[in-house]
Amino acid sequence: MNIFDVLRLVLGLSLFLFGMNLMGESLKKSAGSGLKTFLEKMTSSRFRGFLLGMIVTAIIQSSSATTVMVVGFVNSGTMLLSQAIGVIMGANIGTAVTSWITALSGLEGGAAVGSFFQWFKPSTFTPVLALIGIILYSGGEKKQNSKNIGAIFLGFSVLMLGMETMSDAVSGLREDEGFRSILLMFENPILGVLAGLVLTAVIQSSSASIGILQSLTATGAITFGNAVPIIMGQNIGTCITALLASVGTSKNAKRASVIHLAFNVFGSVIGLGAFYLLKYLIKAQFLDGQIDMWGIAAVHTIFNILSAIVLFPLSPWLEKLSIWLVRDSSLSKKGK
Repeated sequence: MNIFDVLRLVLGLSLFLFGMNLMGESLKKSAGSGLKTFLEKMTSSRFRGFLLGMIVTAIIQSSSATTVMVVGFVNSGTMLLSQAIGVIMGANIGTAVTSWITALSGLEGGAAVGSFFQWFKPSTFTPVLALIGIILYSGGEKKQNSKNIGAIFLGFSVLMLGMETMSDAVSGLREDEGFRSILLMFENPILGVLAGLVLTAVIQSSSASIGILQSLTATGAITFGNAVPIIMGQNIGTCITALLASVGTSKNAKRASVIHLAFNVFGSVIGLGAFYLLKYLIKAQFLDGQIDMWGIAAVHTIFNILSAIVLFPLSPWLEKLSIWLVRDSSLSKKGK
């Protein structure tokens, strides 16, 4: 990375935050429309919210985009914090679809499958949303609701453009052998988690970092022991996007991003604990063997499912934890 890449990174971050603010403010103005009723119905229970998050993320292949939208909905008051928890958990499972599609690229016909799902990626449909948004915004002077919807589309488009700009600014690191080799240097599981966390936080895409890890399996140097901690760290690193999205938002929006972080941190602890317990109790030889692209996809999926199974019943406690960590000003003053 050079100074120009750093400047592009700053530009991307600025666009990201502006888009988030524009989308949130527009959502507030249109909260009285059918959007609020629709979301209330779709997230009337944590399980329905979980299914919504899983399906939406599986289609758009970006848990970051889903959680950012959730933060925006909570910030605007369109979605309650309790409703957001299920969507966030579902998004973690939905994002595993990308790793399976990446693995399919190694099969005959895999590219055709990947190109089909390409149409559902944010980078593909965002230009369409931007076009619709500017039409609605420009022609909606007399129809305030249409103008608000247009602003929502434009805000989301600018936000996604910011994400893409940030990713492009650091894209050179993906091909940097020195940077890529970091993933292979850590035998210590804690350092492996940190490597996956930093890589994903820099690239701002767990799907991209999972893809890098999958590509490295071709070297034969990646084992299950190397891969599992890195995958745990990648799931924590992806939380940086939601945390950035919560800058300057309401208390509940910040709490939604904290819940996302807490869910992935606790899930990583559970996943690592289960893996090493299995490794030392069963002493299965394959756990020390090489892992391929399909193995990476399987570990990623199993980990996310295991985390959801264990932590889903604890959703109320995660909500209480977020409220305790992000306190209201009035409560803070009383505590003093």
